[in-house]
Amino acid sequence: MPRVSRALILGGTGMVGRAIARRLLAAGWDVDLTGRDPARMPSDVTDAGGRFVPADYRDSGQLKAAFRDGADLLVDCLCYTADDARRVLPFASAARSAVMVSSKAVYVDAAGRHSNSDEAPRFDGPIRETQPTMAPGDVDSNTREGYGASKVAAERVLLDSGAPVTVIRASKVHGEGNARPREWVFVKRVLDCRPAIFLAHRGAGADHPTAAANLASLAELVAAQPGARVLNCADPAAPTVLEMSRIIARHLGHDWDEVLIDDDSLGRTPWDAVPPILLDMTAANELGYIPAGDYATTVAEEIDWLVAARKAGDPRGVLPRPDDSFFARFLDYAAEDRWTA
Repeated sequence: MPRVSRALILGGTGMVGRAIARRLLAAGWDVDLTGRDPARMPSDVTDAGGRFVPADYRDSGQLKAAFRDGADLLVDCLCYTADDARRVLPFASAARSAVMVSSKAVYVDAAGRHSNSDEAPRFDGPIRETQPTMAPGDVDSNTREGYGASKVAAERVLLDSGAPVTVIRASKVHGEGNARPREWVFVKRVLDCRPAIFLAHRGAGADHPTAAANLASLAELVAAQPGARVLNCADPAAPTVLEMSRIIARHLGHDWDEVLIDDDSLGRTPWDAVPPILLDMTAANELGYIPAGDYATTVAEEIDWLVAARKAGDPRGVLPRPDDSFFARFLDYAAEDRWTA
């Protein structure tokens, strides 16, 4: 009887980890997911055969126990710093194939601007993996400047080791289980029965989204083609903000007036990049990558998850809090009402 392939997903109970687990379990893999809180383990993943393994990511001994005798695929969803990379490197080297989930935030334009800069970057076109990145840095990965620099430092540790690690640089990730569900800026408006959607820059901005399901598809692909490489991962196309708002409203059966603002004095969203920030998917496509679906198809899962949480009174606390400053700037109903008046 042939041996079943085993995957170990570090930080597996989060949005990306659970999407990869679902994909691999459906393909017949044996999947273990590490975490600190078993309550975060999705019931459908458990029902499909996924196993929760209690392990603190910063405890090498616990990671060693979770790794056991090895894995055909090791996925690291929690690697943010060079220290993180050095901690997981022995296991990535011993695995048949490994994936580090990184970010397009590492890329810089000709002026050194990046996604988290005070001044928005201006790339010449879709970003390829050869685009320059921030300098690696041993800094606070929780800051706007430190996030990308820390990710680059982690990438370098893994790629320079020669281990079969594929670094996957994702863009704005969406999916069920998202700790920061950006689509909430549209879903909440629908649930609050807002009569109009206000969009800055006339809704022309675009910042490439990445479905967790598409990232999972790419992870499964590189499991069968081990190698040290960097691959972008984004949805097949990047809808504009206006197109996104229409996709979500249509999914929820909602109609509203579209108020298109020329500047960004009102109607800001998390995807307001002008010119657009796009990822080039040529390298992944040449490996044989097939996405799980486009934005309209894949975002439905997150929308339904948010709506269900709201209707149930949000017992698990998955919805953004009213005082969440990230969302408050995108949900300024008072300013919109003043404009309307």
